[in-house]
Amino acid sequence: MDHLRSLLSILVPTLVLAFATLPAPLTAQFRETVEIEPGERCPTGMTEIRPQRCMAPEFEPPFITDYHPRSMLVTEETATPRAKFPVVDVHGHTRGFAGGVSTLNEMIGHLDDLNIQVYISADNVTGDRLRQALDAIEASPHSERFRVMAGIEFDGVGTPGWAERAARQLDEDLSAGAVALGEVSKSFGMTLRKADGSRLRVDDPELDPIWETVARHDVPAFIHTAEPPAFFEPLDLENERWLELALFPNRRKYGPDNVSFEQLMEERNNLFRRHPETTFIAAHFGWHGNDLERAGALLDEFPNVYYEVGAVLYEFGRQPRAAREFFIEYQDRILFGKDSFQPSEYPYFYRVFETTDEYFDYYRDYHAFWKMYGMNLPDDVLRKLYYENALRLMDGLPREGFPE
Repeated sequence: MDHLRSLLSILVPTLVLAFATLPAPLTAQFRETVEIEPGERCPTGMTEIRPQRCMAPEFEPPFITDYHPRSMLVTEETATPRAKFPVVDVHGHTRGFAGGVSTLNEMIGHLDDLNIQVYISADNVTGDRLRQALDAIEASPHSERFRVMAGIEFDGVGTPGWAERAARQLDEDLSAGAVALGEVSKSFGMTLRKADGSRLRVDDPELDPIWETVARHDVPAFIHTAEPPAFFEPLDLENERWLELALFPNRRKYGPDNVSFEQLMEERNNLFRRHPETTFIAAHFGWHGNDLERAGALLDEFPNVYYEVGAVLYEFGRQPRAAREFFIEYQDRILFGKDSFQPSEYPYFYRVFETTDEYFDYYRDYHAFWKMYGMNLPDDVLRKLYYENALRLMDGLPREGFPE
């Protein structure tokens, strides 16, 4: 008996130590696995560890908002604090320069650092608010660095005489110095209602005097139609914008109470088709940055249409080769715009457009959890994107500060 106790005192600690140090693949085989059919997804909480075999992690998975893996990839990082060429930002939002001269003076240092030569407010202001913005620009020592777009006040749309009054006001606003119409907001087509309660369609003939006034002044109309296609899809675990839609309920556009994405695209294209003499800039790349074939087909069909790149950088940065080819092919039809004025975010645009960098972060993970890659656009394409196309479309922009 003493001999047996002595033997066990040696073997037991040895066996415990051996099992404790088994490599993960061996210990994992003792955890529950589930077999699935070809093409079938694993049950919730499990992942496929071998063909058609699923297993759950040993530990509770982190929340999507807490998982920030540190990449072990060693690759080139190019600092891009300034654009390579001067920039016209056609998609600015600063509440119509509501702060007056002080707002402009506060912005100018950022614009200088970022190489933004002209910043255009696209806050859809009209009447007195527009004139206040124009007065602030004129009174500023930096008046050649700022411009403003005119807006449309949709209150009363659908009542007798509304269209004529709106067109007359737009005529006055453009004559006063606005360089374009816009940004006609995302509510146009989705939530705006006429006096009778019906939805205001993007192609409603009542708005024809507006677009005709834009054409007569030979300025572009900058319009925002719809939202990203994923916003019109159910909020499930296959939706690539799940986190954003979970954060912002008002961005969920799916369901029978909402107009569909394709309906909005049809109405928008009807508008482009019915007004060939009017120049349109489709904000946010027309929400076709995820489908460049469709984006190109639209430009091919409508020579009066241009794209703007605000808030869709995540689309180009995840398909840099295809995006580079598109930007080269349609280099005369794309303008630079940022959307909200966040100085720290501009360098991400510059890095995607100008460098060959690989696998770097986008600036908002709820927009895109995937990585970005540089497009390395040629200089002549960059010039058109950054400023030449905007100068060509808007006669009211200053010409100072740009290369000859």
